[in-house]
Amino acid sequence: MAHTPQRRTPRRVVDGVLFLDKPLGLSSNNALQKARWLLKAAKGGHTGTLDPMATGLLPLTFGEATKFSQTLLDADKVYEATVLLGVTTTTADAEGEVLANAAVDATDADIEAALERLRGDIDQVPPMYSALKHHGKALYEYARAGIDIPREARRVTIHSLEFLAREGDSLKLRVACSKGTYVRTLASDLGALLGCGAHLTALRRTRIGPFELESSISLMDFEALPETDRDAELAPVDALLVHLEVMALDAMQATSFTHGQAVQVCSDAVGRMFRVYAGERFLGVGTLGEGGMMAPTRLVATGNQ
Repeated sequence: MAHTPQRRTPRRVVDGVLFLDKPLGLSSNNALQKARWLLKAAKGGHTGTLDPMATGLLPLTFGEATKFSQTLLDADKVYEATVLLGVTTTTADAEGEVLANAAVDATDADIEAALERLRGDIDQVPPMYSALKHHGKALYEYARAGIDIPREARRVTIHSLEFLAREGDSLKLRVACSKGTYVRTLASDLGALLGCGAHLTALRRTRIGPFELESSISLMDFEALPETDRDAELAPVDALLVHLEVMALDAMQATSFTHGQAVQVCSDAVGRMFRVYAGERFLGVGTLGEGGMMAPTRLVATGNQ
């Protein structure tokens, strides 16, 4: 029987940022691919992963915006976490196998005292079930094979750690933290300090840098939109760069800049990065060098703005 080739969905140029509220049970990459398919976008990326059991804010980039996906990797983040005391798991979250059960006799005052020890600059050992690499292979691959790799503690900053509510042995916390923080490790460390063990049962990211969950759209709502209305949900290509100062160029400077040449500008902020415009048109990101020379760091394709 002759094989009938499947018809692929035609892809198109789509440029912008989608602030997605990632659903439970979906990997960040699967969420990206679903959104990309809904937009028929030729190119897409995300700005740092959320575990499948986590929900919340996941900015997705498309087209020219993918050039700036890395900008949020260093940003501070805020999470709402649910932690169950008295149960320790292999992964420090609800996806792992139970290792131990223990009675919980911690009072609210005990919990608050333990949380205080976890605030500020702390050393955190990354979990084995993580995407960190060892000799080119993710740690979770070793963990699944029963191999434990020694990990060095890393310094992270817990800007705030709020005790929001308690229902039995289940705690609701709000965590504001620096990049590289593992909230499930925080849950495990809290359990260790209380002497009963603990693991993370739910996690929701509510903020990344200046971006709030309230500005996002769920995958279900995005899919329910008419196909012609989906592009309107995209923020512009420069949406992830609001933390950078603006540098405006005239037409002659813009021509040189977009051809990869440094241009003279009026600024003495040597070493600082700027988002660069010609009128309303976003050109890319530039870095200021000695003598007021602004050199292009990352340009967007002409005509995409």
